Amino acid sequence: MKIVITNRSNTPIYEQIKNQIIEAILTDELKEDDLLPSIRQLAKDLKISVITTTRAYKDLEEEGYVVNVQGKGCYVLPKNENLNFENVMQKIEGHLFDIFELQSRISMTDEELLDVIRTIMEENRNG
Repeated sequence: MKIVITNRSNTPIYEQIKNQIIEAILTDELKEDDLLPSIRQLAKDLKISVITTTRAYKDLEEEGYVVNVQGKGCYVLPKNENLNFENVMQKIEGHLFDIFELQSRISMTDEELLDVIRTIMEENRNG
């Protein structure tokens, strides 16, 4: 797994790290019991503060994605389907808000938007 951070983002670096690790877990790039890089090693690789990587790992542990085993490292926990569902729903909602913003820019009616959605859904089913 490769973590890429950018200083130009409005998202704090620790959150960028956390979000990329969560995405890797949800897409099975990282699997149950996989060992994450050590906090120090990740900080060194990304050329950032150990405090930043510590915050990312702490948040991941608090959110139930990893467990920190003292002296051994940070391991991926079994995927929690409730967490997965919430994460995906949050992404869907974010995309919908983006769609509604775009809809308002071109004065598209709700019915026109629903027609577009239905067409895309039908194309997706027939694939």
